[in-house]
Amino acid sequence: MAVDRDHVLRTAAALLTRKATATMDEVAKAAGISRATLHRHFAGRDALIRALEAHGIAECETALDAARLDEGTAQDAVRRLVRELEPAAALIAFLYTENQLFEGEGLNEGWARLDERLAALFRRGQLAGEFRIDLTPVWLTEALYGLLASAAWLVQCGKGAPKDFHHMTVELLLGGALRREES
Repeated sequence: MAVDRDHVLRTAAALLTRKATATMDEVAKAAGISRATLHRHFAGRDALIRALEAHGIAECETALDAARLDEGTAQDAVRRLVRELEPAAALIAFLYTENQLFEGEGLNEGWARLDERLAALFRRGQLAGEFRIDLTPVWLTEALYGLLASAAWLVQCGKGAPKDFHHMTVELLLGGALRREES
């Protein structure tokens, strides 16, 4: 029987988001495969985490492409982006808190690509007068990641409704990012 790698990665991300200390045995059980099968695909926890990182970056890049960040207003692009990122939010939440991915010199270049694309969107909004200029594009990028992770966690633990994910995330981000007219 062939192992559905995407299923294993999504299952691992969902489990590890809920329980960061989950063992490889628990990941295998959740994915419906044996521990030996899991180890044939991922030599250990670090290999699994790195595979999740690559998978998450690919998911995010696909979402950024689908959101058409250069079309329309920056606000509308943010709304489309959150909608496109929602299916990957649990994975983003896990990766966002996985410190080992951001230590040392082995930082995945994919994060830099994502960060630059998001920062460019926020810069575009600032140049168009849509977004506040006292908040840096880097800060707005990190705020977006944090809000996506928070919303995913809220929905996952049952404290928020899935139908509210988009509204909660977009309204808080844009409500804080919108430029206010001076009085």
